[in-house]
This record gives sequence, structure tokens and C-alpha cells, in this order.
Amino acid sequence: MQTIPDDLYKGALVIVTDTANAPRVSDQRYDQGAKLIKIDHHPNDEPYGELVWVNTKASSCSEMIVSFWQMFQNELTMTQEAARLLYAGIVGDTGRFLYPATTATTLRLAAELLDYGFDAAKINRQLDQVSRSVARLSGYVYETIEIDEIGAGKVILSQELQQRFGVVDSETSAVVSLPGKIDEVLAWAIFVEQPEGYYRVRMRSKGPVINEIAKRHHGGGHPLASGANAKDLEEVAVIYQEIQAAIKEFQAE
Repeated sequence: MQTIPDDLYKGALVIVTDTANAPRVSDQRYDQGAKLIKIDHHPNDEPYGELVWVNTKASSCSEMIVSFWQMFQNELTMTQEAARLLYAGIVGDTGRFLYPATTATTLRLAAELLDYGFDAAKINRQLDQVSRSVARLSGYVYETIEIDEIGAGKVILSQELQQRFGVVDSETSAVVSLPGKIDEVLAWAIFVEQPEGYYRVRMRSKGPVINEIAKRHHGGGHPLASGANAKDLEEVAVIYQEIQAAIKEFQAE
């Protein structure tokens, strides 16, 4: 991340992307500029800023920005570096075009970016590579995941466990999608204990809607990919029960 001095915000136009609610903005000085724009593809449950552009049908904010450029090509210039980063954003947020949000529009825009001649294969390798410690943690996730009879999965990563594998919270995001590779898993959560004692909850689903669960636990996100927080193991158990209930409701439809 770049280091931004306080005075740079004075009189500035601040654009926040890919952040559904204000507490999740990475730099809490975001509201110190003269104007604020929100660009997002998550449900607009918490509007903020003078201008809000939300498209929940878009695969990613990168896709939205590329479509914006297309509309104003006479005024905006796409460089090779911009194309490379926007392509990486699309590939990353679609799980390499695996997620349901991937559309024909997504693929057309990605193809247009590829015409700028950057090394797409290198980007894919970089996005797919993990450290040895994360690889070892991945093995632990596969070995210990709890899966019930209806396809609800749960993994708890304690502070002690993170220290044992030599990973920090940000690195655990690399294992969130792993349970989805197991055919009998329908929806799941990774509960990552924080130094303060609460748990960061990362939820994913192959069909059951889970973002309503996230909203009830200080979070939000997409219907099939959301984040939340649990204050303790008791709330962890409640969230897992709610995932189970969402699966039962989905199977009953």
C-alpha cells in the first residue's frame, strides 16, 4: 500500500471501490476529502458518499471500471499497465472465471484487455501461487474440515494454529475456497481467530444464500460469498447453525 499523507485528502476527490460498508474501508480517512464516490458490486445495503455507483450484476469493480472506460474511450486512455491490473482484478474476483458472476460481458472485457499485450499467464501463476506455509495450512484444512450430512462445512483456525503454521490472518484468505473443491460441501465458513479474541468469518456457498447470515453478524457481501465477525466460539456455533439452516431451506425449494 502507498503511504498517503493527511494533507493529500484536503480538497480531494476520494473514490472507494469494492467496499460495501464504510467500516470496512481500509483507510478511515476516506471521508476527509471534498467529494466521495462509492464504486461497488456488492449489495448496496449501506450507501455512502455523494455519488454511489453499484452494479451487483458485475463480476468485479474492475469489470465496472473497464466498462466505464469503454463508454469514454475518446477521453480516457487505457495503458498496458492499467489493462494488466484491471485484468488481474477481474481474474481474481471471478476465481479465474469460475464464479457464477462471470458473464459473457466479463469475458469480452477481459479479452479486450488482453489485446494490450501484457503477460496474462504470469498473472495467473502469481494469483495461483502460495507460500509453503499456506500450502501446509491448506493440507490442514482438507484434513480437519468438519462436514455434516447436508453439506455444511466448518474450519476453525485458532491463533495457536496460525502461529504453528507461520501464517497471518491475511494469508488465510488463500484457503477460503478450498472446501468448495469437495463435492459433498454445499456451503462453508472459515473462522479465523484474531489477536483480540474475536473471529473473522469468511463464508462461501454453491447455492444457499449466505449474505443475510453475514448481515446478522456485523458483515455482508454477495449472496454466495460473504464475510462477518463472531465475538466468540458461541457465536461461531450460531453462524454454523445458520449456514445449516440456509442449506436446508435451499434444498427444500
